[in-house]
Amino acid sequence: MTSATQAYTYAAPSSLVDGRLGLATSGGRALSGPAVAPRFFSGVVTQAAPAAAALLGVADVALARYHQPQSRPGWVRDPVVTCNGDRLRFESFSACGGVYARLDLMSGALDGEVFDRGTTNVDVNPPLREALARIGARDPLHLGVGLDELVVTTTDGAVVEKKVPLPERWLRGFAEVQVIASGMDLRGELSGMAAVRFLRALPRKGTVWVAQAGRELRVFDRRVPGSVQLAGPNRLGTLLPLLRFAKSLRLYGPADAASSAWELELPGMRYTLTLSPERWRGFSGEGAVLDDLATDEAENDADVVGMLLNFEPEIEIGLLADRAGIPADRVRAALTQLGVAGRVGYDLSEAAHFHRELPYDKDSVLLLNPRLAKARRLADAGAVQLEGESATVHTSGGARRVSLADGSCTCEWWWDHRGSRGPCKHVLAARIVARAAVEVSR
Repeated sequence: MTSATQAYTYAAPSSLVDGRLGLATSGGRALSGPAVAPRFFSGVVTQAAPAAAALLGVADVALARYHQPQSRPGWVRDPVVTCNGDRLRFESFSACGGVYARLDLMSGALDGEVFDRGTTNVDVNPPLREALARIGARDPLHLGVGLDELVVTTTDGAVVEKKVPLPERWLRGFAEVQVIASGMDLRGELSGMAAVRFLRALPRKGTVWVAQAGRELRVFDRRVPGSVQLAGPNRLGTLLPLLRFAKSLRLYGPADAASSAWELELPGMRYTLTLSPERWRGFSGEGAVLDDLATDEAENDADVVGMLLNFEPEIEIGLLADRAGIPADRVRAALTQLGVAGRVGYDLSEAAHFHRELPYDKDSVLLLNPRLAKARRLADAGAVQLEGESATVHTSGGARRVSLADGSCTCEWWWDHRGSRGPCKHVLAARIVARAAVEVSR
């Protein structure tokens, strides 16, 4: 598995001194343009204890490898923070690629000044983690995202540099998870102590299914109507320290009830974990983005839509369609393309995309989709023969029969996964050629 290298450079370590939490920022992008160490926010966190605990949760996920945790050395990947003006979003991905975490600090938990909007990495070092763990309910907490002069004087002023690998599955996971989340619906909800009892009673291992039953969430050992699959319940571990602050727990799942998302509502904030369908299975192989990436117009539309993004906390598709002069379905495909570049995420609670900029570019991630690259080579080589709603794709391993209607294929990939991990290269190639034929006929 190939990997890129991410270099973090901070003017000083993040620190918590006398109730002042200064989060050092690395290179990023803001409304004002690229920045070496952007400064986004300075003010009071009105709910200090849950905010500190939830930020630790995001940092813990970035450190975690839930599948084969001892198989290789761990690498410290710093969380990403986006300032959308009225909120701060902290995001991380587990090293194994199967758990995505996000903390949304909403305006109800923040009282301060926004200097700019944008995205950057933030330093969460061991001494800071220890300090955050000691914050109590009555402790004041002043947060600075981006170091001001006062915070810098509390450190030794040394430049902090970290270089860590960013494997394919970590990068691709960010693209996949926003597409999968956009297909999820609310499947269950618990309030207060009921949420606490439910999460503490979950088994640690195995696979279970969870469904709403009246006012409760029930656990089943098999799939039942309306249930959501939960593989590796221990992957919800970072929710447990937050239960004392929880106002409610919401469960989201897609139509196929495979992946799941678990959202804790906390005072003035939300903490969300999105889990892959299996403990061993990362989001990077799901293939949810491939159909949208396979369209020629999506890339052109993404350039137009991308120029209209302004670090909005909620992207209104209808408004973007009007401003870009393209239909809403093409805006959605363009948002998928932008999501591959790390420029779009998805908020389940608000059922809306949001704008952010992750520290890697679109072209780099497109190269990490080998199925799409192979499909384009088949299409360019003239290997696809269209036959109405079907197609034959000629490969070195023989001819493959493809149904354009349901996306099935006679290849081993389709028989192994039956579409659960996105289309195979033959289906993608056939769809690329079919779209091109439609364009020529117009």
